[in-house]
Amino acid sequence: MANRSSHKLVILGESAVGKSSIVLRLVKCQFSEYQEATIGAAYLTQTIVLNDPPATVKFEIWDTAGQERYHSLAPMYYRGAQAAVVVYDITNQNSFERAKSWVNELQEKANTSGVIALAGNKVDLEGQRAVSFEEAQEYADKNRLLFMETSAKISTNVSELFTAIGNFHRFV
Repeated sequence: MANRSSHKLVILGESAVGKSSIVLRLVKCQFSEYQEATIGAAYLTQTIVLNDPPATVKFEIWDTAGQERYHSLAPMYYRGAQAAVVVYDITNQNSFERAKSWVNELQEKANTSGVIALAGNKVDLEGQRAVSFEEAQEYADKNRLLFMETSAKISTNVSELFTAIGNFHRFV
């Protein structure tokens, strides 16, 4: 592959929305029903292959802790990031409201030339949905965010989310 790039990517969102599960699904093709809470942040890398034209993108992924006590550390991780994924749980309206706060913080303080993706996680729990697809899509459109609903548990749209972010960076 002639075209290779590397991008710092940060994952943000409330505790227990599935940030680490999304990353582990992407990087290790694993899912654990009982994922321990992240302390501070975890660092993983994943290279993805893009098509048309062929290219590889290496993501340097910072999976941040969702607990409020770690919020003050977040700027250390999103500073210099070319991409951010803000995750919320589709069964938890409060996590969506908190995701909006993360988006606002990123838009005000982070590298605005990067892509911000909004991921509504846990679509495998459709019957418990509290945040409609339309509400989230409207918010994403209004704020120029990439938006996808995902499920780390059943692997819905996880690789597609990161592929879309990688494709965005080709044209920036």
